This record gives sequence, C-alpha cells and structure tokens, in this order.
Amino acid sequence: MDLDRILAIDVGAGTQDVLLWEAGQPMENNVKLILPSWTTVLARHVQRLTQEGRPIFLTGNLMGGGPLVSAMKRHLRAGLPVYTTPRAALTIRDNLDQVRERGYAVVEAPPDVPDLVTLRTQDVDLDALAAALAPFGVTLPQTVAVAVQDHGECLEGSNRRFRFQLWREFVQAGGAMTHLAYQTAPACYTRMQAVQQDAPGAIVMDTGPAALWGILEDPVAAPHQDAGFVAVNVGNQHAIGVLIRGERILGLFEHHTVLMTPEKLAHLVDRLRAGTLTDEEVYADHGHGAYIGTDYAPGSGFDVVVVTGPQRHMAAGLGYTFAAPYGDMMLTGCFGLVAATKRLMKGAQ
Repeated sequence: MDLDRILAIDVGAGTQDVLLWEAGQPMENNVKLILPSWTTVLARHVQRLTQEGRPIFLTGNLMGGGPLVSAMKRHLRAGLPVYTTPRAALTIRDNLDQVRERGYAVVEAPPDVPDLVTLRTQDVDLDALAAALAPFGVTLPQTVAVAVQDHGECLEGSNRRFRFQLWREFVQAGGAMTHLAYQTAPACYTRMQAVQQDAPGAIVMDTGPAALWGILEDPVAAPHQDAGFVAVNVGNQHAIGVLIRGERILGLFEHHTVLMTPEKLAHLVDRLRAGTLTDEEVYADHGHGAYIGTDYAPGSGFDVVVVTGPQRHMAAGLGYTFAAPYGDMMLTGCFGLVAATKRLMKGAQ
C-alpha cells in the first residue's frame, strides 16, 4: 500500500470532509474539500420529490441514515410510497421487518409505477470525487481511508446499548487506539463493510476515533499525551469524551449532541475525570453510555480538556482548550485518518 499519498474522507451527517495528503507537501497545500454528505444530498432530493408527489425507489448500499431517513419519514407521512431493495433498506434499520413496519415496501426490483424516481444509496462515491478533481489535474491515490459513524448491526434490543457494549469491550481489551482502524471491518460494523464494498481496499474507522487520532496531531494536545488528558469531540450528531494516555483510551462517554448543553457537557467531563460517571446515568439521559476502565486512577494527570468538532462552540466559556490541528478544525477527522493509516500500515510491514 502506497503511503506517500492518502485520500482521507470523514463522513458526517452534514458534510463529508476530504483531504488528499501527500508526503513532503506542506499541509496547507494539500487538496482539501468540505462537501455535503451523501445522506444530505439524497435528503434534498427526497424533499423535492415529496413536494412533487412522486414515489421513490432506493437502491445501492447500506449507508448512514440521518437526514435521508428523516426526509423519507416525511415522505411517507405525506402518503407517498418509498420502495427499497433489501440492501438499501438497511440504511433505515438493521431489521427488515422493522423497516416494513415503518411503512417502506422492501422489493427486489423497481416496481412498475408512474413517475418513479430512483435514488442510489452510498456513503462514498470515488468516481464522483475523481470526476470533480480531474479538471484540476488531480488523481485519486491508491490508498483510501474513510471514517463513518457505525453503531454496529443490532437486530434486536437497544441500538444505543449495543454500540456502547462494543466500546466497553474495546476499553476492557486494553483500549489501544491503533485497534480502532481496520483493514477489514469487523462483522458487526456493517456500514464500514459497505464502505469497503464501494471503496475496495479502504482503511475504515468510526468518526469518533478518527477525531481522537486527529486531536493527537494538535500541537496543544500532544504535549499532554504522556500525562493523560480528556479529549472531547462534539459532532453534529454525537458527542464523545475520552480519557487518553499515550495511545490508550482508559474510559469514555458518548451522548447525543442534540441533548447536550454547556452545563451538561461540563458535568459529564468532570464526572468522567473524577472516575464517577456511570453508564446508567448517561443511558437514562438518552445517551449511549459511559465506561471507565479499572486501571484509570483519578488525580493522576488529565488536567487538560481538549475539544474539537463542528459543535465545539458548546464548550466556549468552559475553560477548555480548542484543538485545530494544522489550523483546520473541520479536517480533524481527516488528519486522524491519515495518522492512523500510516501507523496501521507501518505496523503491518
């Protein structure tokens, strides 16, 4: 795998942030793009089709739902049909029976109905990106790294519980951050697997860990790595706070940004740092959960809190440090993808 050029794509609910990193190139001169995510693009199409009263057929791959699923709910409430292939339907729920219960028609092929519009589902479209860059003489590299927020496949029970169980098992296994980047996505991470189908050979990560790796690239955060610090990523949909020492995660919480306030964020960070934050406390507040490993000792470092993410303004006035690696906060996840990919592939050589 060529590590001299790496294409990093950090897929969020609102944007897909793109960095084409080249060795020996000043970071400021690398190609950078902030584009609408495909779920946002498709949601806009659905909104227009709802206004036009036209039926929809979804085909393609499992992708992040977010704005797209919200738009399709409004489409269904307007009395308009949505047909979907079984694979594309996994964008809505992991369980196809639950998809049908929500009013979708799961079909193998497009039905013969008037004015039907086909929409293709996917998180990553390398052909579209290559076509956009071609007029500038820019080609895509062999090495691709992609971050998506993946809850993990949950057929029954609480999706929030299932996702955080994966986090708990990771911390209990040692919390090595290098284990959060995958050449082959684990079976439970179906969205990452879908990305690797659409971008064969891609390194994949969750968006939260990609941002954490990016924070380690920040010149303010890096000096505190040995003593330990609290890293917080306030994304458009999820907020995650993590106890990091070296390249290990010793504990964390994950919540939904829409339910967050500055006061709640400060409370969660303080309780995490004190080692007293409980899983039930966060879950009862409709977050994903919290877990603190047995080898975390309160009071031993972790004096500094470093924040990044598109909703980081929520932490303004809390006395935290804002991370902007290479002076560009929006690409924190991309910088993390590049750093993790280089570490993963050099370790494999």
